[in-house]
Amino acid sequence: MKPLLITDCDEVLLHMVRHFGVWLDEAHDIEFDLSNHDWSRAMRPRDERALTPEAMWGYLDGFFPAEMARQTLVPHAREALAALAEVADIVVLTNLQDHCQSHRVAQLAEHGIVHRVECNQGGKGRPVARLAQEHGASVVVFVDDLPQHHESVARAAPQVHRLHMVSEPAMAPHVPPAPHAHARIDDWRDARAWIEARFAAGQPATELETLGDS
Repeated sequence: MKPLLITDCDEVLLHMVRHFGVWLDEAHDIEFDLSNHDWSRAMRPRDERALTPEAMWGYLDGFFPAEMARQTLVPHAREALAALAEVADIVVLTNLQDHCQSHRVAQLAEHGIVHRVECNQGGKGRPVARLAQEHGASVVVFVDDLPQHHESVARAAPQVHRLHMVSEPAMAPHVPPAPHAHARIDDWRDARAWIEARFAAGQPATELETLGDS
């Protein structure tokens, strides 16, 4: 069986927060601080009104899918996936509502990325475990920008190699490495090499791997 790469989309394959911030400014007079990974603090209405969690999620629903065309490709992501697809199956696991699935497929295709897309809500551990079992892959690599998803995958599918990536340069320096990831790499050129090494080794992950392992 081929190895399997399961990758997130936003801030891994496509830039999102920088464009979300511009839209919030233009459409809602809200400043978005890219240096703050806590969105409850990053979103600051200029009239200083308080934002409820429901309101914050509502703005995301306003961005997806209506404003997805604003998003731009992360440098070297398309080339890395094209090379990895020669030896592995690839699934894009994106935390969007199900009605956005066809929009995400079309959006990625416009950027030259054509792979299976799965929408998910909540933790990614169970869907990663399901996909790993479905593909029967002996080696699986998971890439995501959010630490909570690495923890979820570590619990549900500990055999999966977990790579933490934050592709937004204005945000990455302010985001510490995910404790449950095996490595943190924010550039797809280096990430490709790390993933290829896992595929070539042909071994599942173990808890003996550390954040600095390369």
